[in-house]
Amino acid sequence: MKKIKIMVVDDNKDVLFSVKEGLTAITNYEVHTINGGNKFVKIIESDDDLPDIIVLDIMMPEIDGWEIAAKLKQNEKWKNIPLIFLTAKTDELSKGLGSLTSDDYIEKPFEITDLKNRIENVLKKK
Repeated sequence: MKKIKIMVVDDNKDVLFSVKEGLTAITNYEVHTINGGNKFVKIIESDDDLPDIIVLDIMMPEIDGWEIAAKLKQNEKWKNIPLIFLTAKTDELSKGLGSLTSDDYIEKPFEITDLKNRIENVLKKK
């Protein structure tokens, strides 16, 4: 059985480390961490082995999660990849906007088991 491939995109190396270590410890997922939005865009544009799901921080320098989500949804090759936003923004406006472009939304700080459950729920709907 093929491992589920997850790309986690954040500008915080501590978050990336925690998510990779946590998910690897409790799942059989293939977890790829990418530090920053520009690096992610370069990787996804050149990689034919697409992820099963993307976990994406909203607030990043250079290119933010909103821009990346819009870019993904406009591309025929990437538009059906499920997307979960990670963010420290908790206001209702952000949640509403997040629901338009992502499949789920999780606020920082979070428990790794909560993220795992959200990933599983989104993949079930796929």
